Amino acid sequence: MIGFGRTDRSTLGRWWWTVDRFTLVAFVVLIGIGITLTLAAGPATAHRKGLETYFFVQRQLIFLAPALLALVGLSILSVAQVRRLAIIGFGLAFAATIATLFIGVDVNGASRWLRFGGLSVQPSEFLKPTFVVMTAWLISSGGRDNASQTGVLASAILCVAIVGTLAMQPDIGMSLVISCVWAAQYFIAGMPLLLVFGMFVLGAGALFAAYSMFSHVRERFDRFLDPSVENYQVDRAMEAFEAGGLTGTGPGQGEVKYLLPDGHTDFIFAVAAEEFGAIACVLGIALFAVIVVRGLMRMRREQDLFVVLCCSGFLALFGLQAAVNIGVNLNLLPTKGMTLPFISYGGSSLLALSISAGFLLALMRRTGSEAGYR
Repeated sequence: MIGFGRTDRSTLGRWWWTVDRFTLVAFVVLIGIGITLTLAAGPATAHRKGLETYFFVQRQLIFLAPALLALVGLSILSVAQVRRLAIIGFGLAFAATIATLFIGVDVNGASRWLRFGGLSVQPSEFLKPTFVVMTAWLISSGGRDNASQTGVLASAILCVAIVGTLAMQPDIGMSLVISCVWAAQYFIAGMPLLLVFGMFVLGAGALFAAYSMFSHVRERFDRFLDPSVENYQVDRAMEAFEAGGLTGTGPGQGEVKYLLPDGHTDFIFAVAAEEFGAIACVLGIALFAVIVVRGLMRMRREQDLFVVLCCSGFLALFGLQAAVNIGVNLNLLPTKGMTLPFISYGGSSLLALSISAGFLLALMRRTGSEAGYR
């Protein structure tokens, strides 16, 4: 245990007694699980692509130190510092996302990445944490307790602008996440009941439009809805769950990672199921659930609308991404290229999620009286 007394008034001392240490440890554990599974699935993917054995492992480790630094360093910030940093970060991330439409690296027909030296960065990943803070700031601009209708309109326009930019890459999954996070924040801020139903109708219409306009979306829905059509990655994932049973085949003993093109990213959960078993997977799901539920329970005592909306947005972000990724792996949802938070391979994703977690921990820190200060 870190040796800080309750009377320690230093920055680190105050941080230690006010931060939610359980949630902090849970995030670090998830990052550790992600590195472990990258070690399991990365070499097989690298061999299949003709790369060096530890190519993906080394790439992920490059982002490990910055991710941990962001997780802990940002959790020390005050609420005002989180807001200022996120606003600046949003401007940079949005500009970089727009730049991908003109100078982005094309991968499988999508232009989502910018290349810096030997590394590829996906700017839209960094839109997520900064967008959460931006929309919370706009919606709560009417005061500590009341949502501003002007702010709601401004946040909606901002959301549409981002979704439109992402659709041109195209990145339908990220568009869905951004839209759902905004809807969750507005709902918590007091969305009128009639508008709740309107949002459901609008969401259904958007899905139908995506189905009609984008061939890859249509193919994925058709494969999901028609069991007679082969769905290669999902079929292999289901075989992995069956092979793993309750306790798994053992670390490094799985076969599915040699068969799945996205075994290190979108289908990392299937690799975990085969090698570590269903029990380990259930524990992983429980860890995500505890983070979300614990955060929501702490928000019940919070009086600042800005903090409530920020934390709710981050928790919705974590929970939605995890639910979609796991649902795809279990053939409960159509295939969607969405990573499992902190666990799937991807440096941009790991760093952006660590920024989100750092902001969340900063905003969840207790007041002096709650922490035991006098």
